Amino acid sequence: MKKIYLLGFIFIHLTAMSQVTIRNILQNKYTLSAVQSSVIAQSNYTPYPTSPEQWKAQVPDSVLKHLIKEAELELKFNFEPVTAAVALTYVRTGDRTEHANISFAKRAVLLKFILAESVENKGRFMEPIINGLWSICEESFWGVPAHISNTGLPDVDKPVVELFSAETAALMGLTDYFVGNKLDKINPLFRKRIYSETNRRVFEPMLTQSGSYGWMSKTKPVNNWNPWIMSNWIMSTLLLEKDNTKRALMIHRSMVGLDSYLNSLGDEGGCDEGPSYWFAAGGSTYDCLEMLAGATKGLVNIYNEPLIQKMGAYIYKTHIGGKYFVDFSDADPQVVADGLMIYRFGKAIQDNNMISMGNWAYHTYNYEQYSFKMNRENFYKPRFVQNLLTIQQLPVYNNVYEQPKDIWVSDVQVMTARTESGLYLATHAGHNAESHNHNDVGDFIVYANNEPVIIDAGRGNYTARTFSSHRYELWFTQSEHHNLPIVNGKGQIAGRNYQSNLVQYVKNPLESSLTMDIAAAYDSAAGIKSWSRSVVMNRPKNQIEINDQAAFVSKSNQVQQVFMTTCSIDTTQKGMIVLTTPSQQSFQIKFNPKNIKLSITFPSVEGAEYSSFKSKWNNHPIARVVLNSDNIGQKANWQYVISPKVNK
Repeated sequence: MKKIYLLGFIFIHLTAMSQVTIRNILQNKYTLSAVQSSVIAQSNYTPYPTSPEQWKAQVPDSVLKHLIKEAELELKFNFEPVTAAVALTYVRTGDRTEHANISFAKRAVLLKFILAESVENKGRFMEPIINGLWSICEESFWGVPAHISNTGLPDVDKPVVELFSAETAALMGLTDYFVGNKLDKINPLFRKRIYSETNRRVFEPMLTQSGSYGWMSKTKPVNNWNPWIMSNWIMSTLLLEKDNTKRALMIHRSMVGLDSYLNSLGDEGGCDEGPSYWFAAGGSTYDCLEMLAGATKGLVNIYNEPLIQKMGAYIYKTHIGGKYFVDFSDADPQVVADGLMIYRFGKAIQDNNMISMGNWAYHTYNYEQYSFKMNRENFYKPRFVQNLLTIQQLPVYNNVYEQPKDIWVSDVQVMTARTESGLYLATHAGHNAESHNHNDVGDFIVYANNEPVIIDAGRGNYTARTFSSHRYELWFTQSEHHNLPIVNGKGQIAGRNYQSNLVQYVKNPLESSLTMDIAAAYDSAAGIKSWSRSVVMNRPKNQIEINDQAAFVSKSNQVQQVFMTTCSIDTTQKGMIVLTTPSQQSFQIKFNPKNIKLSITFPSVEGAEYSSFKSKWNNHPIARVVLNSDNIGQKANWQYVISPKVNK
């Protein structure tokens, strides 16, 4: 008998995840004295255009006209105050939107005004600028109530630095930079107030109490908050701080702070929060590195570090196609990728795939139609300004963007695979204590030619419950609403100990597969001894196979296998579920129908947490298909085969 050996790749994961690895890349490479000797003084720091002539030389006329038009549309905007009642809404009802609608809008509109005034230089936007600036300075807190525990109202004697107070500090710096001289002509107290408020609310707390913030931890993993805040701290420092000693100290401290995020990553640079959060995490890390390099005359440069290169590559590794990205955890399924930032990041790390993706994203989605409209949640303001200066740097688009065929990101245990015919699979192992966690160990998603077939529903709207002890009461966080088994009425449990074991990734010319034991992700009450799940992309057959083998404590068990989809569903054929996408692609899920009862339900889209599901999937409802099996013995196995439906 002839034996056939397939040359391929096998990876067996035995090490723990979500641990801090003390790399300290930045602080080990760059001392405070090195930063002090290289950082550009505030008076000489001119990263952006400051006159109409400079803007015209660096940014296309069509974009400049668009910026002015956007500002003109806001000339009647009312910079309304944040009242006590509005601030208390979060602790009273759990709603975050009333405060956000006021606070975020004020900041987005102020940015429009200062850019338009700098571009045009006619003075007609100065009156709304001073009103907006003063209104924001008068706020008791620059952040959002959800980020100050359960007080609702801030303690003004104890400023808290969080995402949006840091964002506001950067906006203060941009305001001073672009229109500071004009503010002085109206009243010199404006610029004095800008520095005073930023220093009191951000600079001093960061210098004296940053160790008290969880997102600055040196011993526990930190998430996107860290690089996002660091990027805004760097920006506000560079634009506002004139004291050279303090300026260098804050820049160096921000580098030490950013090390905490880099230490939190696995060696593959994977983002356990998912691709949509990568723009706040990996993307903000790049924002930091870009500004640090510019402000130190090129001294700070770690783009040759493998960790940074892999962190950048993650974004194209998890791109399905079009607007769709792999959306495990709280990640959103659809994202309009920031092509201009991706392009610059790719250039910095010399990654041609990333460069191509950035160019593709910019030209495919006509970037002006998305970011240049500056919606009321326009974050990453320093990045936005730098993006404006990138447009003319882009090469001619040649329609080349090749997506990887097979991906394995070992530190977050995510596998993706695609076929020439457009069939796409993503699955992951991991554990149930990831940042923005869902209980979803062993979940998988299937797409066909960039259309969803079997989905991870994603997240709902953030409310007080989302990040509380009641988080896992929300259906979208539960394993019962992922493509996973429910065993004896029990789903998976949240916590670091609830994880996959015996994880093995295989890649060869015939298949890509991820095998794992998911039993430990469930409570002992589920009565599972072992549950081996193998998720396979079978290339010769152009199909996906889910193979489950289980052993139970009890002699009689109940198992329900869930499939989440936005397709139309046909269950008229025994042993087959037919899913049809909006473009009329049809796929079949084949299974052994013996002792199977099938049901279809539709998760709630009503209420504060769920309303976004009405539109999240292009206005298609999310259906939950459940295969119910009773009286299962102590050992059992199932196979589900997903393939294009062939009409006979």
